Amino acid sequence: MPITIATTYVLIYKLIPDYLVTKRYALFILYSLYTFIISAYLIVISIFFGLVYLSNFEYTDMAPISRSLLFVAIAVYVVVIIVSSFKLLKLNLKHTEATKKLETKILETQLKLKEQELNYLKMQIHPHFLFNTLNTMYGFALKKADETPEMILKLSNLLDYLLYQVDKPFVALTEEINHINDYITLEKMRFNDTLRIDFKTDNVLTDAKIAPMLLLPFVENSFKHGCLKKGILLINIKLFCKNKQLFFEIENTSTLQTSKKGIGLENIKKRLDLLYKERYVLEIFLENDIFKVHLKLDTV
Repeated sequence: MPITIATTYVLIYKLIPDYLVTKRYALFILYSLYTFIISAYLIVISIFFGLVYLSNFEYTDMAPISRSLLFVAIAVYVVVIIVSSFKLLKLNLKHTEATKKLETKILETQLKLKEQELNYLKMQIHPHFLFNTLNTMYGFALKKADETPEMILKLSNLLDYLLYQVDKPFVALTEEINHINDYITLEKMRFNDTLRIDFKTDNVLTDAKIAPMLLLPFVENSFKHGCLKKGILLINIKLFCKNKQLFFEIENTSTLQTSKKGIGLENIKKRLDLLYKERYVLEIFLENDIFKVHLKLDTV
């Protein structure tokens, strides 16, 4: 019993924690071999002690369980192995729990960073959007146009969407479409007869949801960076759903000097990467003086 206790103690409190768990395998094997040799030597000594002192060299007088050296050694090491297995299981469960806690903390940190990045991107998009819209309203106010009240109403709806709905993770697709229509109405007032715009929607899923202010900046950029051809700005917008996927296409007249970059588009790309990673396809290209944006993403 003392040999079993001592061997087990050395293995579970010294060799396993200090060498096996820390992956110092060479030292673990070496010291385990030392422990085995010493324990085997002590087992032999204990057998002879029982034979010499307790049985007076009479083999038949020895306790039956002590007559076989092999049986005693196996009994000792079976106990050591069983207890060591429980120790390894306990350490493994403890390590698994610690790993899960660490992974949870990492995920929480990543989520907080993503939330901060999204908020930062939204802060950049909001002034950009408001600047263009307020400029349009300012022009109408200077002209004292009759359309100014209607324009203020449309802007009010957009501001409500901008200030109170954009903080939601997702909004109804129909709501985004309604505010695109409001924005287009505002721009029609500004461009008058110099604008030719066609906004078509088809098979719109009423229960579909997307991130707020996701499509509107594309429309805004088509006006901001669009170019008049023969005195007319042409913009074609298509939006339709198919197999729970949203397809959004927008085209506007442009020039070779039109940049495909800018705060608006770059922010949209970053938001798409954060919210729809590997669940969207975005193509932006210039073809025959037509600036085109094709977006396909999975709706919620």
